[in-house]
Amino acid sequence: MKIISLKGNSQKLDGGAMFGNAPKAMWSRFVKVDEENRIPLNCRSMLVITDDDRKVLFEVGIGNFFEPRLKERFGVVESQNVLLEELSRHGFSEEDVDAVVLSHMHFDHAGGLLSPWEEGTAQRLLFPNAQIYTSEENFARAVDPHPRDRASFVPELNELLQQSDRFHLVARSGEHDLGSWLHFRFSDGHTPGLMMAEVTDGKRRCLYASDLIPGAPWVRASLTMGYDRYAERLIDEKREILREYCDSTLESVLFFTHDPDLSMARVVRNEKGQFSAVPYEWLN
Repeated sequence: MKIISLKGNSQKLDGGAMFGNAPKAMWSRFVKVDEENRIPLNCRSMLVITDDDRKVLFEVGIGNFFEPRLKERFGVVESQNVLLEELSRHGFSEEDVDAVVLSHMHFDHAGGLLSPWEEGTAQRLLFPNAQIYTSEENFARAVDPHPRDRASFVPELNELLQQSDRFHLVARSGEHDLGSWLHFRFSDGHTPGLMMAEVTDGKRRCLYASDLIPGAPWVRASLTMGYDRYAERLIDEKREILREYCDSTLESVLFFTHDPDLSMARVVRNEKGQFSAVPYEWLN
């Protein structure tokens, strides 16, 4: 099994929002802050090439579907679809992708499914040959969101997916048809039905941690985001994963979606029981 980290479009978001109720004096030690109190983030995807040469893409980032006003509001840096450029750099096109797996339907994880914004032009789904999978529970949330997270979802994307014969909803049981190398783990602290992908080659495993642990700073168990729906639940879910991945006899690594610099890491724990991330390279 081959795993390739693909950068997507980057964002600059308010540091306070990204670190919840943690004071700036604490979180500013871990990240760079600009003059508007924003921190750099990436929307990273993970491409898995299986033994039978299927290409499965975990998440598609934010893409470039936003109109200019919203692009500015949400701090999207680039105008082009960076993920498609990254695929091309590795010798692939969007047509080569056999499956796309979305952990949840927030626009910074699923927006890259949409074609670029053009005034007066209807958007369409990209990755024309890919079967598309997401959590049944989170898609229900996307279609009928709470007022607090309504702005995180894209109604046009929901409609296009519902009209597509390539769209599949994964129930909480985690059953799917992609292969035994892939297992889904579910979380509710960030958003109901967050579906994290755990891939294994029999000797190692890698968890696409999505927004449960968006980057290396959030490996600290008490850190949450202001965007999380249920912060205490998220901390409990995160600690369970961190303990398991730290103590496992199987080589276990996390894949970070929003860390601008680090894509994969092992989890270690010091004498005080505090977790941290150690950079890891998945040698194929």
